[in-house]
Amino acid sequence: MLPLYEAKMIHHYDTRWATYEPDGSTRLMTAEEKSQHASPMPRYWVHESEVDNKLDGRWDKSWFLGWRDICRATDERTVIGTLLPRVAVGNKIPLALADRPLSDVAGLQAALSSFCLDFVARQKLGGTTMNYFIFMQLAVPSPDGLRLPNLKLGRSVGAWIGTRVDLLNAWVRDDVERAMIRSELDALMLHVYGIGREDAEHILESFPIVRAKDTKEFGEYRTKRLILERYDAMEAAIEGDEFYRSPFESEVSA
Repeated sequence: MLPLYEAKMIHHYDTRWATYEPDGSTRLMTAEEKSQHASPMPRYWVHESEVDNKLDGRWDKSWFLGWRDICRATDERTVIGTLLPRVAVGNKIPLALADRPLSDVAGLQAALSSFCLDFVARQKLGGTTMNYFIFMQLAVPSPDGLRLPNLKLGRSVGAWIGTRVDLLNAWVRDDVERAMIRSELDALMLHVYGIGREDAEHILESFPIVRAKDTKEFGEYRTKRLILERYDAMEAAIEGDEFYRSPFESEVSA
């Protein structure tokens, strides 16, 4: 039997966002549970043969890329997608069956999780559902399009992204480290999309719930500061024709 994942159970780089309790209620999973790779408890189970029959001849990989169907432009975030194991999913988690190796999908996941793509999605979404019609309008870079020849990372952009996405998907328990890794990916995507510094600030300021939560918890808009710090460091590396250095190279092989 395979667990039936519902949209409420996933978030960015997170397939353990929420779990069901024996009484049928749901709760957010703890950092301790996530770091121990505890599986969320679903409400329903589906026989594996049912999933295999649906995918026969269409998909033979052990993973999916899915996103939350129900969302609003006024939510904290609008496009919420992540890499999923091969499980059963409800109709509120549409799937993108990307015909690429998993190593290439990291760039797609990073783009879908970025603030710059989310900003564009908010301009297109007029209702409460991120259906295929809307989703297919979102501009994401192809694996071959992830090229920043003026930014020296010591490896290809795809490999640099993949290292960080793999860490996040596996779960980084330390909140600060996790925030820093995500800020690097967001900063890089701003450069990939060709977003200037002033526009980057505007994009980040258009997420008032993120700003309010940060201000309440940290006394500042920490997400914006971290992303712009990494953005500026990458810009300085480009202008100085130097290698970009990650602030946490001991944790991530930059």
